[in-house]
Amino acid sequence: MTPEERRIASGSILLSGASPEAADLLLKSSRVRGFDRGATLFLQGEKASAIYIVLDGWVKLYRIAPNGAEAVVGVFTKGRSFGEAVAFQHDLYPVAAEAVTDCRVIRIEADTYLRQIRENPEFAVAVLSATFVHLQSLVAQVEALKAQTGAQRLAEFLLELSVCVSDECEVVLPYDKVLIAGRLGMKPESLSRAFVKLRDHGVAIRQNHASIADIAALRDFAFEDSAMSRSKT
Repeated sequence: MTPEERRIASGSILLSGASPEAADLLLKSSRVRGFDRGATLFLQGEKASAIYIVLDGWVKLYRIAPNGAEAVVGVFTKGRSFGEAVAFQHDLYPVAAEAVTDCRVIRIEADTYLRQIRENPEFAVAVLSATFVHLQSLVAQVEALKAQTGAQRLAEFLLELSVCVSDECEVVLPYDKVLIAGRLGMKPESLSRAFVKLRDHGVAIRQNHASIADIAALRDFAFEDSAMSRSKT
């Protein structure tokens, strides 16, 4: 594991609360694995035995409903971890994980992490913190589905990708639009309509690039009252 890979892992919620010595000891027994786009990390219903930290690229977690429909639960990138709580119970993964771009992840065996918890209680606190972050994310998704229009959810997604504070900005869409639609709880055709609506708010799409004319104005639109937004559109 390179120094940069160790830095990314140590900065994750899962390891940030541990001492450098304890984190280093855990990482020495972990493995870095690369996955091509479309590769499966684990399947829904498979026995959970490991925790993952993303080093680069994007990984999606999803469930397959009885009718065959795919529900995107989350999309993770550099420094994010997943699979913590269920792995410690040696339960079955309730979701599947797939690389949506070429990616590299750190695989930490659950039994190894459990041994570290017994010796370093700060690891237990880290697991609770990571689980709380996942819960917050799910609550935020539910709130967005109920309180925001599709165009507002898309605007907030673009704002999350932006590193600009104000004025104009250009962002790169990190993965295909079908996955963006699933991540935002929309059908692909609904996402297309949302992109059209955002033209009135200074957003122009060219392939996988989004040009934002005014970050502050787009932020105002994303978080304005949804009833007001629907009346305008």
